[in-house]
Amino acid sequence: MRIVVLGASGLIGAEVCAHLLACGHQVTGVARHIDRAIRRTPQVRWLKIDLATATAADWASPLTDADAVINCAGALQDGPADSLAGVHLEGLTRLAQACQAAGVRRFIQISAAGVETAPGAFSRTKADGDAALAATDLDWVILRPGLVLGRAAYGGSALLRALAAFPFVMPAVHAQAVTQVVAASDIGRLAEALLAPDAPRRLVLEVGAPEPTPLAEVLKGLRAWMGLKPAPVLDLPPVLARLTGGVADALAWLGWKSPMRSTTLGQLAHGVRVRPEPLLAEMGLAPRSLADQLAQTPAGVQELWFARTYLLKPLLLGGLSLFWITSGVIGVISQQPAEHLLTSAGFPPALASLAVLGGAAADVLVGGLAAFRRTARLGLLGMIGLTLSYVVGAAIWRPDLWLDPLGPMVKTLPAAILALVALAILEDR
Repeated sequence: MRIVVLGASGLIGAEVCAHLLACGHQVTGVARHIDRAIRRTPQVRWLKIDLATATAADWASPLTDADAVINCAGALQDGPADSLAGVHLEGLTRLAQACQAAGVRRFIQISAAGVETAPGAFSRTKADGDAALAATDLDWVILRPGLVLGRAAYGGSALLRALAAFPFVMPAVHAQAVTQVVAASDIGRLAEALLAPDAPRRLVLEVGAPEPTPLAEVLKGLRAWMGLKPAPVLDLPPVLARLTGGVADALAWLGWKSPMRSTTLGQLAHGVRVRPEPLLAEMGLAPRSLADQLAQTPAGVQELWFARTYLLKPLLLGGLSLFWITSGVIGVISQQPAEHLLTSAGFPPALASLAVLGGAAADVLVGGLAAFRRTARLGLLGMIGLTLSYVVGAAIWRPDLWLDPLGPMVKTLPAAILALVALAILEDR
């Protein structure tokens, strides 16, 4: 069959595509960012389309000769690059209309557990989109998975790994909140099964392991999976969650999509519960338990490295940004002493002043660029370039600074190395 998968580069969408390919289907993957996806999975026909803004004309090519659509696209929270209503309701409605016009009957919608009762704009727009799809005459099936875990880690699943690998204790908010996990690969297996001609249609199915699992037990399972010694779970007060969520929400406007935003924390507080019995009755498919998922996907050292560096990443980027901005401000405040270092090396006063103010401006610039997700890579590269220029310049005009007992030049090298590390772990998926 020819299947169009939206959100195909995401945690769930990638697993759906992998399972469809393994079953011999032809897959068209739709996503907003496809450059890496093309290199990772060249077997998929990739198209760059934003569901939130796509028109009927944008869907004409993908839906031509398609047999089914699987929508895995979603957004967590409104922000500069995300619109909940645009993705979950308006874009979905236009897509469903395009499917009707193109004669594509089968439509599988990946929604989320608890959207009809959970508070917040995420759940409300998801529920509204599900209702809009259900009002069409398409052969739709809406899947509402619980807490999704996968081989890859992104968003909430990445955060859980990081908390599980925390040294000495495992910090968690709402540690006793009940969840029901589901493997992303099980969603892919179920989505493919729903493409069969005799598969059920026009129904809502909740997807998750039968047994409810407190969040604390999920963390314990992940910690053991990574081969770490047991550690107690530190149940943090809810007020800390609100503060953390507020900070993460603010950082989202700089382009950083933290899983600790208020929407995620609110969903955890509400719990992630499903009723998998209808799924078992309709499809005869039982999602795997947490223990089975982990046992069947052994962890290696790369999972441990990822978990241990995940929470260090914002500290690293924020620290580097603040370091360089502060360095530039100090350069302006201490302009005269800095100019004296250059004039004593033979620089004309005007050139020394220009070099000091120019260097200060460059420091502030690279620090500011690193603070924004879209320009972070450019800022980090600039930090490395400026460090090398300062090192070379000092070696030529003021080599005595290398012997300064406070080591001002020696201390610049670790900053460049940290910028290299930040570049290496910059990507989220």
